[in-house]
Parts: sequence; structure tokens; C-alpha cells
Amino acid sequence: MPVLAGAAWTGALLALLTPGALLVAVATSVVGAAAWALRSPRDRALLAAGALVGLAVLTSALVRAEAVTGGPVAGLASERAAVDLVGVVRQDPRRITGPFGDQVLVRLDVREVTGRGLEHRLSSPVLVLGDLAWEDVPLGAMVATSGRLAPADDADVAGLLPGAADPEVLARPDVWWRGADAVRASIRESVAHRPDAQRALVPALVDGDDGGLDPGLEEDFRTTGLTHLTAVSGTNLTLIVGFLVVLARWAGVRGRWLTVVAAAGIVGFLLLARTEPSVVRAAAMGTVGLLALTTNGRQRALRGLSVAVVALLLVDPRLAVSPGFALSALATAGIVLLAPGWRDQLCSWLPLPLAEAIAVPAAAQVACTPIVAALSGQVSLVAVPANLLVAPVVGPATVLGLAGGLVGLVVGPVGGLLGTGAGWCVGWIVVVAQTGADVPLAAVDWGSGAAALALLVGVCVLGVLAVPLVLRRPGRAVRVLVLLVLLVVLAPRLPHLPGLPGGHWPGDDWVVAMCDVGQGDALVLRAGPGAAVVIDAGPDPDAVDGCLDRLHVEQVPLVVLTHFHADHVDGLAGVLDGRRGEVIWTTTLLDPPAAVASVTRRAEEQGLAVRTPDAGVVRIGDVALQTLWPRGAVPRPGPGDGSTANDASVVLLAEVRGVRILLTGDLEPPGQQALAAILAGLDVDVLKVPHHGSRYQDLGVLTSVRAEIALVSVGEGNDYGHPAAEVVSTLTGAGAEIARTDEDGDVLVVVEPSGALDVRRAR
Repeated sequence: MPVLAGAAWTGALLALLTPGALLVAVATSVVGAAAWALRSPRDRALLAAGALVGLAVLTSALVRAEAVTGGPVAGLASERAAVDLVGVVRQDPRRITGPFGDQVLVRLDVREVTGRGLEHRLSSPVLVLGDLAWEDVPLGAMVATSGRLAPADDADVAGLLPGAADPEVLARPDVWWRGADAVRASIRESVAHRPDAQRALVPALVDGDDGGLDPGLEEDFRTTGLTHLTAVSGTNLTLIVGFLVVLARWAGVRGRWLTVVAAAGIVGFLLLARTEPSVVRAAAMGTVGLLALTTNGRQRALRGLSVAVVALLLVDPRLAVSPGFALSALATAGIVLLAPGWRDQLCSWLPLPLAEAIAVPAAAQVACTPIVAALSGQVSLVAVPANLLVAPVVGPATVLGLAGGLVGLVVGPVGGLLGTGAGWCVGWIVVVAQTGADVPLAAVDWGSGAAALALLVGVCVLGVLAVPLVLRRPGRAVRVLVLLVLLVVLAPRLPHLPGLPGGHWPGDDWVVAMCDVGQGDALVLRAGPGAAVVIDAGPDPDAVDGCLDRLHVEQVPLVVLTHFHADHVDGLAGVLDGRRGEVIWTTTLLDPPAAVASVTRRAEEQGLAVRTPDAGVVRIGDVALQTLWPRGAVPRPGPGDGSTANDASVVLLAEVRGVRILLTGDLEPPGQQALAAILAGLDVDVLKVPHHGSRYQDLGVLTSVRAEIALVSVGEGNDYGHPAAEVVSTLTGAGAEIARTDEDGDVLVVVEPSGALDVRRAR
């Protein structure tokens, strides 16, 4: 079964990431070569089974993609046609705050669409953006609406319906959805009297209802490796269904009826937490966890994990590229394969409950570490102790929270009493998360490049091999533990070794920094000691937060978001985490709407003003800024799909300590050419190359500014071919020194004592 699971994952990756003709060639050649190499009939039978499973998942992926992108809804969206829709609400409506008021985001499974004079009956996912009338539409209801379709950025959605007409409810949700809604509401009511953090965390812990979580608390949970507690995970199902089975045993239920109780609990959990892909994945992994508790659990759980992977990928092949799916599968595999042996080693000198409490989170963390590093560029050093400290209260908090919701449906005060107990438990979790995040070396910046991840995988493998030797003797284990604690607590206080030009990183001679945030932009202009102007926030809050920490930035009086694409704005929470801000400048084109709403909501939470750039030259400490583009200061909506956002990028001319910097966002050739008259005769020291070095440039305009240094913010191994070779060679030929984050990591432009400019690279 593990071989078949690997074949299923490979088939999904081939379908999602490989062009069609190459896909067939690769699959055929690999299977053919393996068939020739294998001599054993048993091995060939296994190869044939793997090929069939991989082909089945590959076919499922291609059919699913065609159904979404090649169906009538996608065709009407590409034409921006006016349509009438009938569909079923598939996700809870979510309110978002935008510049023109609050709106509601809803995902519909469209069953009927009428447009261009034709009516189609089908099943196709559409994202609806409407006014507050949509907020009261319950999950599972069938509704009718109308509007003008637009193409969607998400490949898993056939179209976007912005400005949708108010919904007409044609059919109420089925009784099981209404029951689940009542329980979710009762859980919230049972903790309504508790402090804010507890009131938000108990529903998140029980059923994934995390709408009220504070962004700062979410960041603390990420740093300490406790994020899995704020989302639906297999742990939730294991705890809830395990509790139901224990109750059934107390009530005298035996034999196969216990299986019926467990199955009913799994179905109830799916309804309570919603049947979204992430929840179905969590339920599958939780079921594997339950198998691990049975007789011969290790073998049964490994087979169960493999079956779950195959089944989930057959149903939804896009899970193969989902970080959440990879993390769930790896964590479960770590618990199944590593935790039992480590537990047995610890049992020789620790009580069984404590041995399991240590072994399980440690095994899961080791298995997930490379994926977490690839996503965040960091390795948490406090995740295992943090999970160990909260482990005793996770079960009681989950069970008491669910019991409070169920009992509260009948006797409200008793439900509130149980909710109080759940609140006390999660109060301890909050303390651990906040305290752990404040540890000096809570997380290590590791990097997400191929070489860094390969090294990390090697370190994890060596760690797995060394753990039995360490755990076998208590004295040795205690010494290693003390060493790790000293490393985490004292390492940041040790003197830094010199060796970088100008002294320690970053030194006090830098004027502009380009943060390595992957495929995105985040630049920092030094406004003074501990203060900076940040231009774009990148796609990942953790990445930009880590970069600003390394630069010792504590105040951000101005954040400029050049446009609203995700790779420039999604990291905004990281910029503002623990730093005092004042103003956010944005472009005048308010598109795509969801990103605009997210930025506006974040600014409101932080008490920041959001406006278009001020006219003239604006001075902030050592930084002087002049806005060159776009023309006009009146915000306006866009087409809704972000297709015109690049050419609306805010273009700035900055000067820091006499160094002139041209910041271009993702401006494309039409915008560059329109800007050319303003740039005529302009001579700058540093050019931020537009759009990550895409080959879609007016190179004449870019070389006309005669930059000494050209900065390219780009993700390592990206799929776009950024930066284009002709762009790099042209700028180099014009005399510019190229610095790029995919090869250099964080980059600093520094002023030497002589006044000359130099580039300082983290790698």
C-alpha cells in the first residue's frame, strides 16, 4: 500500500505540473524502464498495480481540471457574460471589509447557469462576492442569483461573480446541516462569557471555527508549532471519536457496535467541521490515528494511511500540491513509524503516559520539519516542548468544548459551565504560545532553497538515527536536553562573529534591503535606527517578519503596497507583527477585491490609515519619497480579476542618505513606456527590476536610468522563468551589478566609508 500511495501522489503531480505530451512520455518511459528492470513476477505485479493507481489519479486530475476550466461556466466567465445562477452554498459565508463597505464571500456549487441565451445543468464551483444579504445564507442552502461572471485567479474555481444580486433561497439546508449549525452556535455561546482569546480559541479547537482569532495570537501559534490546534486536524477527530467510543463502552456497547459508534462520530465530525477538502483530509488522517490505537495498530495504521492517501487523491488530485495534505500525511507517518520506538525507549525510565506525550509530538515535528521550512524559511526550536506542555489540556479542552455545545442545546447554564472548563484549558495553551514565541531563539531562519532543504532533510535523517542512542540512557538524554535549552535561550546573546564587510549583519551602513521572501517583493528603506519604510510585504508573513527582525526594524511609519497581488500584500501581517506603524499607501486601482478587503481589514485591526500616496516629496527620517506613477489620486475599481493590477503599480523615486533608488513594483511595458517621459534624463543608483525580472520589459526604459545596482526579488526554482536571461544580460551589459534573492538570499545595498556603493549578500 505505501508503494501504491507513492504512485498515486506521483500521478497527481505529473497531471498538475507537467505539460500533456511530456507527461505521457515521462510516464511511459518510467513504467517501461521499470518493467524491463524488474525480474520477479511479484515485483512486476506491484509495478502494474502502481501504474494503474497512478494512471487513475492522473486521469481524475485531468478530468477534474477539464470540468472546471473547460466547462460552460468558465467559458461564460472568460466572456464576462451576464448570467443567472442556481447553486448550493458549499462554504460558510465570510465577511470581508473593502474600501466601498463590507462584502461577503461565498463559494457556490452551481447547478444551473443561464447566459448568452443558453441554459446549462452541471456542477461547477464559483466564488460569489455580494453584499451583506449573503451573510445570512446558511451552508447547504440552494440559492438563485445573477450578475456578470469574471475569470478567477484560482484554478480550482470556474469563475468569479462580483457584485452578485441578493440571493433568493430556493431550498433550506438538509436537517443534518441545520443540526450542525445549531451545535456550532451553541459552542460559541457556551464560551461567550470568557476572555477574547478563549472565546475565539475554543470553537477553533473543537470544529475549526477560527473567525475570531487575533492575528498576533495566530503568529505566536505559528512560531511555537501550535498552528494545528487552530485548524481542523486529525487530532480533533481522534479526540472526539475516541471520547464517544469511551462513552459507548461505559454504556455497555461492545463488538461491532463500537465500530458503528465510531463511524457515526466520524460523520458527525465532518458535518460539524464542514465537508471542505481540508476537513475531509483531517478526518481521514484522524481515522488512521484511531487505527493505530487498535491491536497490531502500527501495521494497520500504515496500511490505513496509504489507503487514505490513495482515496483522497482519487477524489481530489489537487491535494498533491497542498502543503496541508503533505503535512498531515507526514505527521501521521511520523507518529506511526517513529513514535512507537521512541516511546518504548523512553518507557525504560519514564512512565508510559509521559513517554507517549514526548514521543508523539517529537515524531510528528521531525517528519514535518522540511515542509515547514520550505513554507516559512524557519525551523522552530520550541515546537516540541510547546506541544508537550499543552498536550495534557488539548483533550479536555476539545471534549469540554464539544460537551458544552451539546449540553447547551438543552440546558444553557450547564453548557456555559462546561465552556468555562474548556476556556481554562485553552487559557494555558495561550500562555504557552505567547511565552514560547518570546523565547530569544524560538525559531531559526533556515531558508527555503533546494540546498538548504536538502541539508535539513539530511539533518532530520541523522536525528532520527541518533534518537534511539540518546533516549536509551536517561543521563545522556538529560545532557542533550540541557544543551538544547541553553542553545535556545543563550545563543542570541552570544557575540556575533565578524567577517561581513562593514561588521555585523546588517550593520549601520545599509540604505536599502531586499528581503528574501520567495516569489514576491519586500524591500526596506532605512529611515533611521530601528525605523524603516517597507515597500511591499511579499507573499508570506513569516518570511518578511524574519527579515525585518534580522534588520532590527521596530517601527514602520510607512508601508507602501505597490499593487494588490498576493505576492506583494499577503505578508502584511508579518510587517506589522510587534512593530508600530502609522500609514499604508496603496495604488489607486482597487483590484483584486479580495486582497483589497484583506489589506483594509488588517489596517483597521492595527489602527492604520490607508490612502493613496501623498503628492510631492514626502520625508520620513532619512528617506525622501516622490511618487511617479500612477497618475491621478482617485481610487477606482478594477475588472475583479487582478489582470490590470501590474500596470497600476505605485512607482517611487526614493533617496536615502544620498542614494537614489527607483522602485517599480510589477510595472509592465505599457506602463513603463507611459512613464518614460517622466524618467527622461533620470539617473539612479539602484533599480528595483520590475515584475521579478520577467522578460516582459521595455529594456530601453530600464537601461536609460543607468543604475549601478539592479535588484531582482525572485523565488528560487520558480515556474515562471524569472528572471529572464535577456533581462539580466542587458542590465549587466549596461553596467549594473545584479543582486537576486533566489541566489543571494537577503540583500543589502551599503554605503562604504569612501561613499561608494556595495552589495552585501546573506549567502
